[in-house]
Amino acid sequence: MSLGNSQKNYIKRNLRHYPVSKIAADLGIPESKVLDYLKKKWSPEKYDKFMRNRFTAESVLNETPVSFSFSKFIRENRLTLAFLALLVFVSYTNSFGNGFVSDDIAGFLKNENIGKFSSIFAGPAHFSLPAFFQFVAFQIGGLHPFAFRIINILSHLGCVILVYTLLNLSMKKQIAFIAASLFAVHPILTESVSWISGGLYSMYAFLFLLSFLFYLLSKNNQKYIYYSIAFYALSIVSSEKALVLFLVFALYEFSFGSLKYNWKRILPFFLISAVILVLYVGKIGYRVTAVETQTYQAPSGMYNPLLQVPIALGSYLGLIFWPAKLTLYQTEMTFSQGQYIIFVIATLIFLGAIAWGYFKNKKIFFWLLFFIITLLPTITPLKISWIVAERYAYLGTLGIIVCVAMFFDRFIKLNENSKMVGYFALVIIVASLSVRTIIRNRDWKNEDTLWLATAKVAPSGQQIHNNLGDVYARQGDLRKAVEEFQKAIEINPNYADAYHNLANTYQQMGQIDAAVENYQKALSINPKLWQSYQNMAAIYFNAGDFPKALENIKKALEIDPQNQQLQENLKVIEEKIKAKP
Repeated sequence: MSLGNSQKNYIKRNLRHYPVSKIAADLGIPESKVLDYLKKKWSPEKYDKFMRNRFTAESVLNETPVSFSFSKFIRENRLTLAFLALLVFVSYTNSFGNGFVSDDIAGFLKNENIGKFSSIFAGPAHFSLPAFFQFVAFQIGGLHPFAFRIINILSHLGCVILVYTLLNLSMKKQIAFIAASLFAVHPILTESVSWISGGLYSMYAFLFLLSFLFYLLSKNNQKYIYYSIAFYALSIVSSEKALVLFLVFALYEFSFGSLKYNWKRILPFFLISAVILVLYVGKIGYRVTAVETQTYQAPSGMYNPLLQVPIALGSYLGLIFWPAKLTLYQTEMTFSQGQYIIFVIATLIFLGAIAWGYFKNKKIFFWLLFFIITLLPTITPLKISWIVAERYAYLGTLGIIVCVAMFFDRFIKLNENSKMVGYFALVIIVASLSVRTIIRNRDWKNEDTLWLATAKVAPSGQQIHNNLGDVYARQGDLRKAVEEFQKAIEINPNYADAYHNLANTYQQMGQIDAAVENYQKALSINPKLWQSYQNMAAIYFNAGDFPKALENIKKALEIDPQNQQLQENLKVIEEKIKAKP
């Protein structure tokens, strides 16, 4: 029985990547059939040469050793792995003493459930791996920030080691080393390492890369496929952003294997994503409500993909190649027509590179599409994510870095001069990126440093000016605090938190009428802001107007009936009223 066209195409596409035995097994035909086809297709000289070299051919992207030993790999690469670990710790040591900032305060410092075992099962998938590690961290170090931040740093270190391992097995060792070194120190990744709340991005990336490694190893040892599936499931319960990553396995087979013959290997990953997606879909409404509550801006319609996609891709590529304007909130998303055209051109060039890679270099094709796939959960027309956020690009940055490493590898091999220039440039780039990361870590030191740094890059963010007002208020510069709260209100006139904070500042300045006016404005926007009722109760209490104080403290308790401080305040007011003649 002769081979079909699809079988012949499969042989031609994979002969450079797999041994004949593997190709024959995938096609379900005897090995002799493959060899007979090659003998007819090739000249006798070419066929004889192939037969002589078939067992010693150099591997490419998807070829892995028949027998892989982790202990042997670590022994043989211990100096390289130690150097990569050194790069990570040198770049992040100055973050060890940083405190809780931004979402950390509510999520950790003021979270009553942080040390409770039940918090582990509060996620949409009914189990949260980050919450589990946070529970462990709390048991070990209490509420010390380092106990939580070290999880991020170790996750990042794990990613760096896995990058080197994956690429060392599947590509050239030099490419693996260059890519892992760049990934170890790149400053766009700091938001997922230095910021405790951003750590789930480095965690799910680590688990996915581990899953991908075992997937590659399972080509020659079937038991590894079960490890791959298990770690894939853990990556998803670390973050819903991992739900789309089954597409990476499909892309791998499309690029270097065969979807037609290997789709069953991908099916378990798809099914896991599908099942957990059902659990997450029910949380989309909650996410939309949370965004409205935090920003006091109702989502108006949906993002226009023709605007969103070029701006997002162009911004991420810009931050990867020139990581100057790093900030927690990338709010500066308004561009002139000329700037937008530049984004469109950059996007078209990027897509053109993907198309070129499909025909000329499947490794480029794979890693550029890897970058796109990892961003899919955040490049959504639904207004439940920022258009651009550095933490979203943690895993995707690897795709660009691998392509850069491939360029360096090729450039270094041109001649002796290019070798010297290439290595010198690489040292300068790694050192510069490491310094930029160290500088960026300082921004995360505390609330004051974070919001002062954020405001320099993103001056039009309402939350930024609101938080900056808190900074100036803590520093005692009440005039500047008022200015910042007013800027936040100018950006969003319905920003209840800014009115509340402005009222607090007026109260500190002794401008009681202005304080009450702004508390009332805050409550007209957000009637559940019990803190405004509490503070107005304090104002009336100090003024001797106990009935009004009682009225406001009762309203605060209606919103938060379990608040012990409010209950104690109620008792004090009631006692004053009783004692009054």
